[in-house]
Amino acid sequence: MDKEEIKVKKNTDATVEPTGSVETNLTKPNKNSVKKPNKLQKLLLVIGGLFTGFAGGFFGGGGGMLSVPLLNKVLKLETKKSHATAMLIILPMSIVSGITYLLNGHFKLMPTMFTGGGVLAGGIAGALLLKKLNSFLVSIIFAVSMVGIGIWIIVKAC
Repeated sequence: MDKEEIKVKKNTDATVEPTGSVETNLTKPNKNSVKKPNKLQKLLLVIGGLFTGFAGGFFGGGGGMLSVPLLNKVLKLETKKSHATAMLIILPMSIVSGITYLLNGHFKLMPTMFTGGGVLAGGIAGALLLKKLNSFLVSIIFAVSMVGIGIWIIVKAC
């Protein structure tokens, strides 16, 4: 008796052995996979990357605030993945900008030492909280934070 090919579920191939056992070959796409960006998306990512790098280098921060919506809108990444990916995007920018500031004498050791531990603890807490909250709530918190910080900067400047 030959093997019979049958479809068990959508995107799942199963083979029935003569012994009655079933072997499956799952062909479902990985939830974590992202489609390869097309040419327009690549161009938008490069342009967005330039703005992200400029913001980080010029303002000393803000690159992540630009990266999150860029990843979310251009690549259609889910909100949590956009936030997590933005952290890795700004890492090399932060290192390069930090070294540039250091070499140009725009660096103070004491504030770095006092805030560094808080930044590390806050980063861990934020990453753990991101994992627990739903994407909609993360989007709302992000948007309110961006607006609030923008208003605070305008008020301080006036």
